[in-house]
Amino acid sequence: MSEILKITFLDKISSIMSRLCLLNARMKMNGVQICIRKTGLTRCACWRYINGGEQLFRFKRLEFPHGYNRDLDFPLCISLWKMTIKNFSIEYDAINSLNTFTNGDTINGRIIVEVSKESRIHSLIFIGQGKARVCWSEHYGQYAHCVYWADEKYYNVKHHILRDANEDGTVIGKGRHVFPFSFKIPDRTMPSSFKTSVGKIVHKLKAELKQSMKRTKKAKIHFTFISKADMDIPGLMEPQYSCKDKSLKLFGSGTISMDVHTKQMGYKQGEAFQVTAEINNCSSRSVKPKFILYEKKSFFAQGRRRVCTNEILKEKFEAVESSGKETVTKVINIPRELPPSILNCSIIKLEYRLKVHLDVKCASDPEIKLPIVILPASEVPAKKQPPASDDFGFEAFASPKEAPRNTAPQRLTIPQQHAAPLPVEAPPTYATYAMYPTFIESDKYHSAL
Repeated sequence: MSEILKITFLDKISSIMSRLCLLNARMKMNGVQICIRKTGLTRCACWRYINGGEQLFRFKRLEFPHGYNRDLDFPLCISLWKMTIKNFSIEYDAINSLNTFTNGDTINGRIIVEVSKESRIHSLIFIGQGKARVCWSEHYGQYAHCVYWADEKYYNVKHHILRDANEDGTVIGKGRHVFPFSFKIPDRTMPSSFKTSVGKIVHKLKAELKQSMKRTKKAKIHFTFISKADMDIPGLMEPQYSCKDKSLKLFGSGTISMDVHTKQMGYKQGEAFQVTAEINNCSSRSVKPKFILYEKKSFFAQGRRRVCTNEILKEKFEAVESSGKETVTKVINIPRELPPSILNCSIIKLEYRLKVHLDVKCASDPEIKLPIVILPASEVPAKKQPPASDDFGFEAFASPKEAPRNTAPQRLTIPQQHAAPLPVEAPPTYATYAMYPTFIESDKYHSAL
């Protein structure tokens, strides 16, 4: 028996799928066939279901063919496949309480494949990737607009965990299979993780599973990368100083002078720094000093630049009256969650500025801007990690439940003993220690998600 359902073909496939779910509640299916006809301004579709076993299926994307004729029917097919892979995911272990990584760290994790029956896999690939991307649009007039974008790649490391030795592939049995991996982050200059609506810097781990005649399964997970502090920035630990003089001509007379200085330019996350402003008001108006810490995000693509600013902290002080002189000192606490400065990316820059300006009514405000570089806070001591086999170290990949087929077993190499034993010192007496030393076992499979 078969049943035909006629529905309106809309642009979004989700509208069709919602109607198919209603029919699926009444019928069992294992196949589908489509005919599409153009009738006036309405496109209709006829779906025919063939009775079969009750199983779980997934639909591929449906695309309407170009260059169709309204007088002809175009048969299309949506292929269905049984979901033999129930779970395909990737996870990693944390090395500190903040779950962050830096240059040269090793990430240990595992790829999990759970299948409902014996399945054949052609390849299982691990990918470590770090890249930056910016994209925004600008409008010119009522109709014209242009999109600007740019990419920057830092590393793209691939490693085959399973690879078919022949055309048959590798067969894994029913159940849950775990493939551990160990990936060493390249020890080179790279920007920290960052994300906004215009641009982002991402560091992620990916896994791809390929099977014959089926779409490639993909899984990914992002990790937080914090670049090591760059202490070679010119003037990073030198005092900052700037001065400004302003003459009032309209709605006032006289001059206003301001000297601002800080101890240095670079500070760590969560650190506090002191700002001193010397104000000499020789004008006929009162002035009110204000301190503002703000961030400046710059994005570059195709010769264009987009800048976004955002205030982080703002402090106001009492007014300095006419013919007055005052020294204002303020301690500014940098928020611990504030991301560090990004100065080593060619398409994204994250900078911080300290702006001190004097609020003068009915006149332009004199202001001074000093650069502030926020460095990463001291890293939390990481757990002891096993050494990697190479620069982008990968440890042995295998399933603990079943060894991959079509692969030759490896011979266990036992190191040879020396011809003459080395001299060994006599052990200390038991009285030296109050008790035997305690051996601490490491948590090998601690989850970091």
